[in-house]
Amino acid sequence: MKYISSEKFKELRETLKELKENRKEISKQIHEAQERGDISESAEYAEAKESQAFNEGKIKELEQLLGEAVIISKDRKCDKAEVGCRIIVKNSEAKREFILVGSEEADPLSGKISNESPLGRAFLGKEKGDEVIVHTPSGKVHYKILEIK
Repeated sequence: MKYISSEKFKELRETLKELKENRKEISKQIHEAQERGDISESAEYAEAKESQAFNEGKIKELEQLLGEAVIISKDRKCDKAEVGCRIIVKNSEAKREFILVGSEEADPLSGKISNESPLGRAFLGKEKGDEVIVHTPSGKVHYKILEIK
């Protein structure tokens, strides 16, 4: 099960549509290369077949992802830390804000942490006021949850 926002779902669906439309062009390239003669030594044919394999792989990957996707609503009420919630925490160094997202949308530099990451897993199910310990390669980090919204 993969959690994604409705915006990301729409973006992935559009990408899938484009990939499916690319099938026609790739098929045309393969056909043209075949018409030119011996395909055993044709770089053009080999490139088109490679492009086709890549395109089909991406289509399969996106179809599977979209089929398993659980769409997270922006308007949800967050009583506990769950995917789609904004979490404001404080540790000994600073106050930070994170958004729990599915792995497809994770971007730690912008504060979007995956629910599958050690930090995300530590926050899941926690409530305002809870203290969380996250085990990192450099040691334990303590957080206090100040707000969930």
